[in-house]
Amino acid sequence: MTSRRRAATATAALTCGAALIAGAACTGAAAAEDPDGGEGDLANKSAQQISDDSLHQLVAAKSLRLRTQTSADPTKLDLTLDRAGNCTGAISKGSLGRVELIKRGNQVWMKPDAAFWKSQLPGNEGRDAAEKYKDTFLHGTTKNAFLGNLSAACDLRAFQKSAIPPENPPSGAPSPSATPTLTKGRPTTHEGTRVLPVVKKAQGAVQTLYVAIDGKHYPLKLTAEVDHQTGTILLSNYDTPVSSKTPAPGDTADISVLEDRIQGSEGSQSA
Repeated sequence: MTSRRRAATATAALTCGAALIAGAACTGAAAAEDPDGGEGDLANKSAQQISDDSLHQLVAAKSLRLRTQTSADPTKLDLTLDRAGNCTGAISKGSLGRVELIKRGNQVWMKPDAAFWKSQLPGNEGRDAAEKYKDTFLHGTTKNAFLGNLSAACDLRAFQKSAIPPENPPSGAPSPSATPTLTKGRPTTHEGTRVLPVVKKAQGAVQTLYVAIDGKHYPLKLTAEVDHQTGTILLSNYDTPVSSKTPAPGDTADISVLEDRIQGSEGSQSA
């Protein structure tokens, strides 16, 4: 798989994540049951009201941490991102490798692991590059095609926008009267926080939104299952600023070192 295709596939997980919130089919294991069982001030709200409130909290967030995974693709995101397009975290692609990612404004840094280099370059070339650049961030701007595609996952505004259901459903979509109703599940805990599940079942798909019971009713976990494929999104660290720390110049190399090696490898294979 080429580096550009890797970047496009990684950002697809972000789009799928937003679709889960909007109600599209994209479940992971349910959270552990909470013995307390209290719904707090959510007890007097309908499942639809709870879902709407959590969506409002998501759209209003200035920053958050996003973690995603699906059974359809090994791509996983773990990013803290804000509405200015800054982010820090990692994108992994299973056996094809993992990259640490930092974006500030239009400046982007990525640090690939050894598996990434070996998946991009054949034989000794991949091993040599992995050793040479094992502690190095590759640096460039969003004008670079690869870095631009990769860092598209840092766009919190786009994620929030795609989480909002369209006002005018596409042709052939169910009418409002045919839209399945949401139901409340039993209170549970997720990563130490009490949450209330909101469940939607429609056309073979099961979607579950876990909403924080105490304090602001943030959506903290979303799961979906359809056609034996599953997806999970974890949302946390709402309104926590993205770290402004960037790699020191001595720890970086220009992104061209990756592109030149890939082009050289492709050229030698076609010769």
